[in-house]
Formats: sequence, C-alpha cells, structure tokens
Amino acid sequence: MLEGIYKRLSRKVEAYVTGNGGNTEEAADLFQDTIIDLFHQAKAGKLILTCPFDAFFLMVAKRKWLNILKSSGKSSSRVTISTDDVSIGEDSFRQAELIAEQSRKDRIYREQLALMSQRCQEIIKATLTRRHQEEVAADLGVSYNYLRKKKSECLDQLIQQVRAVQ
Repeated sequence: MLEGIYKRLSRKVEAYVTGNGGNTEEAADLFQDTIIDLFHQAKAGKLILTCPFDAFFLMVAKRKWLNILKSSGKSSSRVTISTDDVSIGEDSFRQAELIAEQSRKDRIYREQLALMSQRCQEIIKATLTRRHQEEVAADLGVSYNYLRKKKSECLDQLIQQVRAVQ
C-alpha cells in the first residue's frame, strides 16, 4: 500500500516542493512526514476521508510545506505551481479544502442542534425532508401555522448558536 502511495504521489510532492523554493531532499522529508502524520491520524481513528485520498494527501503536504516556508522565514507569497502533474493536484487541493470546510460547518451545526430543545430538534429535522410542510405538521400533530412559526424561531436560535461558536 505504501509503495502504491509513493508511486502515485512522490513525484507530485517533489515537483511542488522543488517548484516552490525547496529541494529534492526537503521533498522526500515532507513526503515521509506527511505519511507519518496520516498514519498517526488513522491509527487514532481520526482520519475520516471526505474526498479522494490522493487529493487529501497532496493538500496535507502542501499545507505542511507552506508551514515550513513560513517557519523558516522563506516567503510563501511567491509559491507557484509549475508542472502539469501538480496543477491537477491544485484542483484537488481546492476541492479537499472546500470539503473539509463544509465538514467543519456541518459538525458545528450538528453539535449546536444537539444542544437545542427536543422539540426544536424534532421540527428542524422533520422540515429538512423533501415532504410538504403540511405533511410534516400533521406528522408532528401541530398546525401548519404553528410549524412555520416554531421552525422560524428554532432556526433563528440555531443560527445564533452557530454564530456564537464561530
């Protein structure tokens, strides 16, 4: 498995590092550090992929390289992508970053929803279905007008809680 990862991604990491102020040895170190970090995350049960592994790996390597540049005093403002192999990865980096950000937001919403009253949780979850609101009101044993009013109040509360956390 490691050999496959190495074959698929080592050239891309090397091209990125050498094209952005580094050398081959630094690229090899970065690749190894990235592998080790992901291994530790997986071992601890904290590695949850919501995008292709290659895109995630390249995003982690890119972030680690930018941190190395920053901590060493080298400028990261002139970082560019100079090869086709890595430019493909750049789209994957962006996709992975967007997915990671959306996952973070989803987690915050779920955590804040869990802190709300049982009734608000029930109303919000029920109204997120694709069914007509009249059906949802009937299922919950409330009037349509009550459901609309309570849903609005609950969503306002949820939004306020999420804003307070962010």
